Amino acid sequence: MGTDTCFWNPIDPDKGERTLIYLLAFPSKETAKKSWQAFRDDPEWQAVREASEQQGKLVDKVESVYLNPTDYSPLK
Repeated sequence: MGTDTCFWNPIDPDKGERTLIYLLAFPSKETAKKSWQAFRDDPEWQAVREASEQQGKLVDKVESVYLNPTDYSPLK
């Protein structure tokens, strides 16, 4: 995955325990898409996912949002 990763849980009680938000840094959107596809296609990941979901799915929804830093961001 990306070289920089951060994780958060929302503070809203109705979302906090059921939502995980994380940011991954990639050099481009295309690189991110290729990396995620390679991750999804990995046989080891597929086996681990299948084993972890024997009692039911762990994730209801995955949402991806691609971001660019602003001109004044320290990330630029």
